[in-house]
Amino acid sequence: MITTNFKIEIDEKRGAEILQEIMRDQMGGWLDLPKKYDMGEFAKIKEAAERIQDESEYLVCIGIGGSYLGHRAIIEALQPRSGTKIVYAGNSLSERELKRALEEVGDADFSINVISKSGTTLEPAIAFEAFKKKLFEKYGEDAKNRIYATTDARTGTLHDEAAINGYTMFVVPDDIGGRYSVLTAVGLLPMAVAGVDIDKLLEGAAEAVESVIKPAMEYATMRHSLGMKGYDTEVFASFEPATMYFNEWLKQLFGESEGKNKQGILPTAVIYSTDLHSLGQFMQDGRRNLFETIIDYPTDEMNAKVVKAVKIAHAQGGIPVLAIDVSSYDEKGFGELVYFFELACAISAKMFGVNPFDQPGVEAYKHELKRLIGEI
Repeated sequence: MITTNFKIEIDEKRGAEILQEIMRDQMGGWLDLPKKYDMGEFAKIKEAAERIQDESEYLVCIGIGGSYLGHRAIIEALQPRSGTKIVYAGNSLSERELKRALEEVGDADFSINVISKSGTTLEPAIAFEAFKKKLFEKYGEDAKNRIYATTDARTGTLHDEAAINGYTMFVVPDDIGGRYSVLTAVGLLPMAVAGVDIDKLLEGAAEAVESVIKPAMEYATMRHSLGMKGYDTEVFASFEPATMYFNEWLKQLFGESEGKNKQGILPTAVIYSTDLHSLGQFMQDGRRNLFETIIDYPTDEMNAKVVKAVKIAHAQGGIPVLAIDVSSYDEKGFGELVYFFELACAISAKMFGVNPFDQPGVEAYKHELKRLIGEI
């Protein structure tokens, strides 16, 4: 599954110890989730998706970070067919973007899936208020039947509002953080509405629970070793333009999981061959503080030749190149890939001595923003 142009010894004993640490972690609920998913909830997700498809031309997905990046990545990559289009909101504070989303929905029939564990994160809270207003103006009290809240099981602003008003509710599990939640209701409901075969997605992830342990350890060990040698930037490279949002999810996954205590590797991403005509010069001849991880999706003959050419040229330019071979460009393949990167990221963060499952630095801007808003 992984090929490289360099050799690193794998400490399998240390890798096994770290895996046990992750399994014991209170936020490790995603580890065996694909193999023991609550099939009652799974059926409820598919029923809700069918109802949304029957009633709505648009599903407005409101969330930020792990509440939207994972499922958007897979929807954008697979471009499934559905009569219901997904519109995203609440992932920025741009008034223009919110207005654009409201105008796109227009007078069409729509439903809302608001995804937030607390319900107090500012970006989705503002978008939810705007779309909720539009929903109630259009449907009156029946609007409550068109709101689907994915939130905490017991507490929080959104949980309480959903419980009081009778919104359909799905749970963000207590033991699974946002960026590891792609295969929970957080991601499964919008993907099902968009037409993604979520049965096959979970099937691929379930098979990966056993099959990707060794390659995930190898990849984590390689990137940690490179980081210790001064390669402080990882460039995720894809040759499929539709996987741009998968790259964005990877940036969040590794950035939030590793970037703590002045540790970690900076994740960035490119789409080739497009970016070979922009960043390609830097990649070939720029500073050698970076390494490249090529996500090698099954592709056509011409793209395959570009992949091979890049591997050869960048290796000659002194870049350590890792290539991850994706088994198939479909739901099963992406289920496997999601699980592989989640596991590899958690192992790698542990190797750097940081907690893979928190994000204390994210709170810094929130604190300052609340202070500045309070001054207005």
